[in-house]
Amino acid sequence: MGFFDGLRPGRAADFDSGSAATNAIELTKRHSQVSLTKQDAATGHLRINLTWRMRTSDIGGSQRESLLRHPFKALRPPEVIGHSQSMVNVDLDLGCLYELADGTKGVVQPLGGLLGDVNAPPYVKLTGDDRFGSGSGETMYVNLDHRDAIKRLLVFVYIYDQTPAFDRTHAIVTLYPSNGPRIEIGLDERHPQARSCAVVMIENVKGEMLVRREVRFVYGFQGELDRLYGWGLQWGRGYKTKVER
Repeated sequence: MGFFDGLRPGRAADFDSGSAATNAIELTKRHSQVSLTKQDAATGHLRINLTWRMRTSDIGGSQRESLLRHPFKALRPPEVIGHSQSMVNVDLDLGCLYELADGTKGVVQPLGGLLGDVNAPPYVKLTGDDRFGSGSGETMYVNLDHRDAIKRLLVFVYIYDQTPAFDRTHAIVTLYPSNGPRIEIGLDERHPQARSCAVVMIENVKGEMLVRREVRFVYGFQGELDRLYGWGLQWGRGYKTKVER
């Protein structure tokens, strides 16, 4: 399915696309897949970005109660909730399970300092670990110039340690191909006990690079995602070193 198929007569319902101003495609349950190859975007570096913020209902209490006590607040402009120090207890991590064409399997993630390599196998590189919800979030690069060496990549998000669960955060994973609109996958479903989420699968199917929405929440961590998708890796509990703010 090409990115701009929805602009052709009779194909308007093929996927949910953003306006010309936003230049984005949103992958949904109904329209869950796009082809990078058909958009001529299966080369260069594919940038994958994770950002998140607290849901507004969890910051500052109930708006209804606030207006009853302070009616003149209704005349003030709404407060913009973004990445700020109020989110320091939220630590979402971006990771990627990879399987290469030669059978090599592994993971790229902040835990263990497994940041990968963009110019050598696995051709996936995580730029760092954002522990405090900064505006830039966490970013990963996939070198699609080596797409023939890639069989499948499962991009996932997990919540580290005792931080709030997914129902208290609004997270979005955005893919920026080398050509065409960006691709957005929102993690908006309420799963208060979930600790991990398989977000998107990038798969080489007979030479075609396909991006497919997953958004499958699990109550465990990477090992449970591994079992769900049949990766077959061995897992142990990992910890991060403490950092000073």
